[in-house]
Amino acid sequence: MNNKALLEKANSAISQGDYEGFLIFCTDDTKWTFVGDQILQGKEEVRQYMAKTYLEPPKFIVEKFIAEDDFVTAVGIISMKNEEGKTVDYSYCDVWRFQNGKMAELTGFVIEIKR
Repeated sequence: MNNKALLEKANSAISQGDYEGFLIFCTDDTKWTFVGDQILQGKEEVRQYMAKTYLEPPKFIVEKFIAEDDFVTAVGIISMKNEEGKTVDYSYCDVWRFQNGKMAELTGFVIEIKR
């Protein structure tokens, strides 16, 4: 399976609320950098982030994938509920680096869409 297909499968798991199924696609030392916000180091920090942030499974609309070498970039819209239960839409660009068939690093740019 190529890296783009791996990311699509991982995103499908997360959209179904299968966070452990998503984490199977990550290296143990995965690093997530949300530019201008926070850095998560390792599966346990990602697991805690998901438990806190994804009150319901997020919904992804991927507008495009760009894949080259060990990198896949996904651009689109992610919708998720905030603490008040209101659905908020965000524009995102995720740059994933793969290592040995797993997601090793994420650099994410996430901006709330004001309506």
